Amino acid sequence: MALRYAPTPARIALVAFPGVRAFDVSVITEVWGVDRTDRGVPPFDLRRIAADPAPVPLRGGLSLTPDRTLAWLNRADLIVVPGLDDHLTPAPAPVLEALRRAHARSTPIAALCGGAFTLAQAGLLDGRRAVTHWNLTDLLRTHHPRVTVVPDALFLHDDNIWTSAGTAAGIDLCLHLVRTTHGAEAAAAIARSMVTAPFRTGTQAQFIEHPTPHTDRDADTLAAVRAYALTHLAEPHTVAGLAARAGMSPRSFARHFQATTGTTPLRWLITQRIAAAQKLLERTDLPLPEVARRTGFGSEITMRQHFATHLATSPRDYRLAFQHTPDQRGVDMARPHP
Repeated sequence: MALRYAPTPARIALVAFPGVRAFDVSVITEVWGVDRTDRGVPPFDLRRIAADPAPVPLRGGLSLTPDRTLAWLNRADLIVVPGLDDHLTPAPAPVLEALRRAHARSTPIAALCGGAFTLAQAGLLDGRRAVTHWNLTDLLRTHHPRVTVVPDALFLHDDNIWTSAGTAAGIDLCLHLVRTTHGAEAAAAIARSMVTAPFRTGTQAQFIEHPTPHTDRDADTLAAVRAYALTHLAEPHTVAGLAARAGMSPRSFARHFQATTGTTPLRWLITQRIAAAQKLLERTDLPLPEVARRTGFGSEITMRQHFATHLATSPRDYRLAFQHTPDQRGVDMARPHP
């Protein structure tokens, strides 16, 4: 994404037409339509866009009043398309054409849940990877066979287009877009006010319907192990060591861990270390080797490699882009616990 923190508000366009989901409209509005500048969140200019100024009916007796027409998309830094109540609802032709023009201008476009069907109608997902709710993957494949449907991601990015899985994954994607353009602290502040996690690891696989397991007795044990790892990030951790703490064999531990979180212990740990490093880079002036030590990467080189792989940037460039005024809170973050 080209969008970066700037003194002027980022311009976000919520595209609406009859049939879009009220929940997704609310999510987009909650993330970008609330003034949280007093909590360190940058200002946003969220506009409700429709083909004409008439109120857009939503399910449940609600309606959305547009404040701009499609011409405003020329000014948008980011366009967000809500999901649909009926996933085969045809979008108005002017909306589809406006989305195609926006993509041709390299404007980032994000679709929540069934919003992928709208982008597919516009031809924007042809030959690209996309995700939608796990229960809609076959429907998307059937009606749009040129789309490469990924069955289990929470959200993904392909050629300046973002798509997400269902409902809560739309929140994940919106917070991710804030995080990648304005930093982890801004996303975390928004998440705290929404009483949700700043990010979730794993995939949709953990939510797809399966037979109910005989017991959830391992869930609390695994949660305790994750909590221990989070409070001891600076220490080296292995699957064998974490498995021993859980009282399981490494193979059994890895299997239960993935079933619970949707990811492997190693990937989960790397994600947590990157998140902790982001906060230290934003909040403190600690030297990079010290940031790497406190977050368990061991060396600046290793931390730099993981930042390149997962964030497509370096720790130094991340700090230059997102560092806030250091405060005492950052000094103790990720410090090894006794």
